Parts: sequence; C-alpha cells; structure tokens
Amino acid sequence: MKLYHHPLSGHAHRAHLFLSLLGVPYDLVEVDLAAGAHKAPDFLKLNPFGQVPVLDDNGTVIADSSAILVYLARKYGRTDWLPEEAVAVARIQKWLSVASGEIAYGPCAARLVTVFGADFRTDEVIARAHRILALIEAELHGSFLLGDNPVIADVALYSYIANAPEGNVDISAYPRVRAWLARIEALPGFVGFRKTKIGLAA
Repeated sequence: MKLYHHPLSGHAHRAHLFLSLLGVPYDLVEVDLAAGAHKAPDFLKLNPFGQVPVLDDNGTVIADSSAILVYLARKYGRTDWLPEEAVAVARIQKWLSVASGEIAYGPCAARLVTVFGADFRTDEVIARAHRILALIEAELHGSFLLGDNPVIADVALYSYIANAPEGNVDISAYPRVRAWLARIEALPGFVGFRKTKIGLAA
C-alpha cells in the first residue's frame, strides 16, 4: 500500500495519520508539488484532479482524503472508526462535509496564504476559520466529535485545526477544541502534521 502525499498538505496528513492510527503497513511516496509532479502525466493517471493524497492499495487507487478514510475503515472492518448505525454515519458525514467545506475555506485557506502564498482575502478566511472553530467548540460535549471514542471525522478535522496558527488563526479562545486536539495527539500511533514557523506559529 502506497500513500502519495506531501508533508505540508493537511489533506495528505489526514490519510497518513489514519494509516498510522490503524497500524497497517504502508509506504509514503512524497510528491514534489513545487516541481509540479502532481500535474505530471504519470500522476494524473492516478488522480486526474492532480491533487494529493492518493492511496494505491495494490492497484486499487483511491483519491481524496475523505474517500481514503472511508475506504480504510471499511477495508479493515473498523466499525469503531466508522460505525454502521445510520445516525452515527450521518453525523460523521456531516463532519466530513465540514472538513471539505468550512475547514477548507477557513483555517486551511488562511494557512495557504502564509505557507504557499495563495491569493485569498486574509481577513475573510480568518473570519471563516473563527466561525467554524466557534461551532466546533459549541458541539464538543464529549472527548471526541461523536462522544467518548474517536471516529474518522476527528481525523478529517484535526490537521488544519492543529496548524491553524500558521495561518494567523488564534485557537487560544477555544479550550474544548484545544483539549480535543490533545486527545487526538495522545492516541497510539499518532503522527504529527509538519509545522512551519510562520504566522502565529513563528
């Protein structure tokens, strides 16, 4: 099993983190984004969208970080990470949508400005980040998003929130969020998302 990734991509970190938490064997293949390797013909055969991460499981190719999380949980029968009960699945799907929506256009976008020089309105994306962080803070009543045990939704949200200060998003006002980050970081098999000395993290 190979995971095509880049160490500064939060989307790729989600997949890397979950593979490590599951304790399954895998190889990391770094894609040189700066050199445009993600747009090269060979990579586009794996993922026509030209994005990381991509999981190649002995010829079964899964692109998109959320899809990879779902695939791995189902492949290994990990109903602790992705339950079969309808309400739990719906709640997880809600958070996966948040990861692809509000997180991507909030803390992720703010970080893209500082780390990669992306052309976003800084005040706008930071404000979006605080809106979603406030909502998550209000929803965190247990140890994790769905209660006492982590699920793939926790993995999906972790990376960009953990590194939000790199995008000048101050998370100090969200004690439940910070405690939730610490609980994820205490899980056996946890691997961190590479940090950069930039923004509020400088």
